[in-house]
Amino acid sequence: MWPAVGLAFFLLVAWLLSDYAKTIDWDGVGRALAGYSALTLVAAAGLAALSHLTYASYDLLGRAYAGHDLPARQVLGVGLVSYAFNLNLGSLVGGFGFRMRLYHRLGLRAAPIGHVIVLSLVTNWSGWLLLAGTAFAARQVPLPDSFALTALGLQALGVAMLTIPLGYIALCYRSRRRGWLWRGYAFRLPSGPMGLAQVALSSFNWLLIGTLVWLLMPRELGYGTVVATQLSAAMLAVPTHIPGGLGVIEAIFVASLGSAAAQSEMIAALLAYRAVYYLLPLAFAAVLYFSLEAAGRARRRSAESLV
Repeated sequence: MWPAVGLAFFLLVAWLLSDYAKTIDWDGVGRALAGYSALTLVAAAGLAALSHLTYASYDLLGRAYAGHDLPARQVLGVGLVSYAFNLNLGSLVGGFGFRMRLYHRLGLRAAPIGHVIVLSLVTNWSGWLLLAGTAFAARQVPLPDSFALTALGLQALGVAMLTIPLGYIALCYRSRRRGWLWRGYAFRLPSGPMGLAQVALSSFNWLLIGTLVWLLMPRELGYGTVVATQLSAAMLAVPTHIPGGLGVIEAIFVASLGSAAAQSEMIAALLAYRAVYYLLPLAFAAVLYFSLEAAGRARRRSAESLV
């Protein structure tokens, strides 16, 4: 039943997006894209590369947490591949599927792979909670007229969100109970410094993403507003299960900031963002994936020759 419901929802979203696309001034979008300077695009590519490398370093924390001894270059390679495919094909394919396959091919057992994946998930969303909670509490997010939550309600939500990453750091430092069991899965609480590093690293990565989007946006949009809107859009796109939140992120930006800047320029900025942050890293990750597969095959042949 659920696959049919998911397919129906996807088709509905696709129909709404195709209908919405008819209202866009595509000539204006083309002019805005052509207006980007080479310096701006190079800076955007640099931010994208740094962000992907930062996300891949979550797996270095995972290596320390799980206690495996794969070389750092291979760990970063797996992180880069999984993140690029995660963005473009969804978390089940990238965040889980590619990590499971590549780490298994490189010799890791299921338990440490699971520890790496869980730590990466906690790392990613802990930083999001810290930044989004701060943005909501500071009333940095512009609310559409149709939004059900009031500004005060959103501020209260932001304060509540902030308690989660801060409480997590305090728990990592202070809790005497280090082992937890949830639905049969044993979870060991990271050390205090590692918990702090998780939140700091993830916050840095989300700021890199927001800065990249702001760099491409019309100049009349403030930095804090763009970053806060990007953080909101990233979470609101998750329940749709559409890879990369395609169309959803664009709709949220237009609904929130459509009165503050030209719609065609915002669409152009988000298209440029997708090209630089999603598509170019995917091409690189495809090449890197086959390199890691080759390393896995070489490792197995070496192990078989010793038997």
